[in-house]
Amino acid sequence: MRKERRDAVRIQKVDGLHTILPYVMPSRAAAEVSMQDVFDITDLNAYMARRNEEEGINLKLFHAICTAVAKTVYWRPKLNIFISGNRFWQRKDIVLAFVVKRTFEDTSEESLMFLTVKPEMTLDSISKKILGEVHELRENSGKNDIGDMIEIFAKIPHWLLTIIFKILGRLEFHGRMPKAFADGDTNYASVLLSNLGSIKCGSVYHHLNDYGTNSIVGTIGTAHKALVYGDDGAEHVRDVVDMQMTLDERIADGFYFARSLKLISYLLEHPEELEKPIGEELSPEAVQAVGGKL
Repeated sequence: MRKERRDAVRIQKVDGLHTILPYVMPSRAAAEVSMQDVFDITDLNAYMARRNEEEGINLKLFHAICTAVAKTVYWRPKLNIFISGNRFWQRKDIVLAFVVKRTFEDTSEESLMFLTVKPEMTLDSISKKILGEVHELRENSGKNDIGDMIEIFAKIPHWLLTIIFKILGRLEFHGRMPKAFADGDTNYASVLLSNLGSIKCGSVYHHLNDYGTNSIVGTIGTAHKALVYGDDGAEHVRDVVDMQMTLDERIADGFYFARSLKLISYLLEHPEELEKPIGEELSPEAVQAVGGKL
């Protein structure tokens, strides 16, 4: 087995339990665990409203969540691991993927969008990137490359399609999936995010796929008001958003996942942290939010 593939480096030292997990649970879909949390976005909303008005920009909740998730994956690298060929691999890049509807209609086509996160990126640059890509997708009537490829596959006879995907499965097992098939496929992203709040829907459970290498899928619900108990024990009306994450439990334990959600929560509750570059060292308070150790 090779020590490096185009998109990742093989993790050489794996403890005994995790070494056998891919054999005990060879299917990613069978090894998934789902976690849900509710994030307080009251201060974030005020922060974005102020900046949007003062600077004439268009920060959105989805942009902030993407930034918080990206920063969490950067500082919690086990979230960027995947299993392929019964081996553990550390991705070389952090790639977020989304599905964008061209228009909010039942019959509207969907396009795939990807964001490769760089250490120097901030909330502002991520927001501009997403807004620009979404605008281009909705203005451009043509499909993206992966969409064209899917249409071609759909015309192939079923018996031949079965053979093709068996071959692709073996290529992936050995870390030799052609770049043309992996690039532009959400199944090869670090995190696939679905912004259900944009269609006024709550967060839902979303399964993982055995095809590809994607280990984390997240759905974001509609922002709403909720009664929250403060430190003083009193009830307060706060702006909140719920998010559900489905993860491959073989890449890390529940304790690691739970602490990662706490970091996302802290970043959303302290939006000034999102102004800093993804790769800039986290504040002591942010580190403390995940137990004092990353």
